[in-house]
Amino acid sequence: MSLSVKNFLAQYSPVSGTEFTDSEKDSREPLGKEVGDIESAPSGSSENQIEKRSFKIVDARVVSDAIIGLSDGMTVPFALTAGLSTLDDTKVVVFGGLAELIAGAISMGLGGYLGAKSEEESYRATLKQTCQQTATDPSATANMISDIFAPYDLPAHVLSELTTHLGSSPNLPSFLMNFHHTLPEPSGSRAFTCALTIALGYFVGGFVPLLPYFFVGPHEAMYALCWSIATMIVTLFLFGYVKTCFVSGWKGTGNVRRGLIGGIQMVLVGGAAAGAAMGLVKAFQALASES
Repeated sequence: MSLSVKNFLAQYSPVSGTEFTDSEKDSREPLGKEVGDIESAPSGSSENQIEKRSFKIVDARVVSDAIIGLSDGMTVPFALTAGLSTLDDTKVVVFGGLAELIAGAISMGLGGYLGAKSEEESYRATLKQTCQQTATDPSATANMISDIFAPYDLPAHVLSELTTHLGSSPNLPSFLMNFHHTLPEPSGSRAFTCALTIALGYFVGGFVPLLPYFFVGPHEAMYALCWSIATMIVTLFLFGYVKTCFVSGWKGTGNVRRGLIGGIQMVLVGGAAAGAAMGLVKAFQALASES
């Protein structure tokens, strides 16, 4: 029983306390030391498993930001270059594509930066409110602690001891932020990393369909479009496959099948966007010729 609670609390990450009030800075100490007064220490093998489980090679948020940037970069600029190709002017396609890439990357990066900053401000506001609540409303705080441990079917005396101990602990705000509000503390470089990852992902993803236009003549845009379509079909499929298998896994028939489905879905989405753009340009050309 004590091992289960220890594993549960092993996910805890203390708040840094930067630019916080004194009451908020008290939450910086590791909660595991406080829980050790109630529970017995786990075996060495269990500690190794917990340590390995907490180790991450790549931050999941960075991967998510990269997927967002690449997904938009592989569809929107591709649709634009496909639509502009109907004008049969390579320079127009290249200049228009580059302008869209730069503007889109800046816009996406700024959006990611502002979104991360808003997340950080929301976290700090919630932490401040939590500190005030723990200091002024002990009964409500005790109910929140009980609700956190309720799904784990702990014995009544263990739950009572945990509630009493945590209720008087200076680490209580951090505990509630992690397990009641389920809000991880944003890192100090989160906003910059998010903006850079999304912007680079968008630019790299959008530059792929533009490459063939650099190697054709000034009036061979439609020829370059054929190569661009072939390149993007392969790229979209690979991106969809890798994106799906990165989440579900790489081995096994089921994971391979899900990866193939994800790749086909990305190809269909990109193809629909390009077809819609080409259709709109054709429609505008027809309207212009009639007038």
